[in-house]
Amino acid sequence: MAKGLETHRERQKKLSLLGKDLTRRSRAKCELCTTSGVALSIYEVPVAPKDPDLAHVIHVCDACSSQLDKPKSIQSSHWRVLSETVWSEVPAAQVLSVRILKHLAKTEGWAQEILESAYLDEDLTTWIEEATIA
Repeated sequence: MAKGLETHRERQKKLSLLGKDLTRRSRAKCELCTTSGVALSIYEVPVAPKDPDLAHVIHVCDACSSQLDKPKSIQSSHWRVLSETVWSEVPAAQVLSVRILKHLAKTEGWAQEILESAYLDEDLTTWIEEATIA
């Protein structure tokens, strides 16, 4: 088996161990769009630490996940809820919300307005700047 595949499987196994704590924290809702009653998956917010950490993962629904995986397919109307998510108590959700808003702000005035009203501490700002939505 290829070393990269083995490493990936090991990481996925470690991530799955965070499932119960993540479900408890998210209350079984997507931590970006707040949808409930749908299948959720674990999404690691880049730049992730060497070992998976609850502070760097969020629960996302398929609609959010598919758009995050293919930024060119982002539907701006789906992300209007980020006006609330940007104030989340979960730092990883805040970071990803701001990254998405920055991506959308290139063409959407409402996204820029949300960004202008958001307050983020220095550590989150640094984390936000470490990666972008392509």
